[in-house]
Amino acid sequence: MAERVLQGQPDIILTLRRSARARRITLRISSLDGRVTLTLPKHVAEREALEFAREKEPWIRKHLEARVEDVRVDIGTVLPVEGLGRRIVEGAGRTVRLTDETLAVPGRTDTVTSRVQGFLKARARDVLAAACDEYADRLGRSYSGLSLRDTRSRWGSCSSAGRLMFSWRLILAPPEVLRYVAAHEVAHLAQMNHSPAFWAEVTRIYGPYDAQRRWLRTDGNGLHRFRFGD
Repeated sequence: MAERVLQGQPDIILTLRRSARARRITLRISSLDGRVTLTLPKHVAEREALEFAREKEPWIRKHLEARVEDVRVDIGTVLPVEGLGRRIVEGAGRTVRLTDETLAVPGRTDTVTSRVQGFLKARARDVLAAACDEYADRLGRSYSGLSLRDTRSRWGSCSSAGRLMFSWRLILAPPEVLRYVAAHEVAHLAQMNHSPAFWAEVTRIYGPYDAQRRWLRTDGNGLHRFRFGD
């Protein structure tokens, strides 16, 4: 891959990517980091691809301007925890404490970010495990394990061996959204597909889920804008 500049106010960095499977020139703007990727087939000249990008410049700038800026997590940051905005403040004692309005973090200021992330991961595991236990019991199936990752392409997955995986950032979402994702993956223990039978299982163990799916589509990417590292 190579980088080129689309000059303007401000300049736009284009990441050029050649693909043997591409049949035409395409543009993609990442909703996570704002990266603009220009994919072109092997036989297409770079000049032609750049001209395509210039023609699409108004569209590119419109989408970049609409993108929400990343937020580095630190003292003073308002962070959604279980769907409610909590301001990160300096705390006393040894443990991170969650209230209705704040997340109090003790210790040195240079450890705040890592301590917040550790707290969120631990809470996500506890809440997700409880939800998965509940839904697995309703389903009449058991899962073989549960792991957390910082995935960008999916909120959860279920392997053929019955192992569940979730994004720990679900703890930032409203509780019913997290519970829907837990039920969704647990339902795969019975139906390893997205057939009508699968969605019937989701409804049976969770209930109506349209609002939660809609929230993930419209607001889910916003959970990735909170940065816990450089």
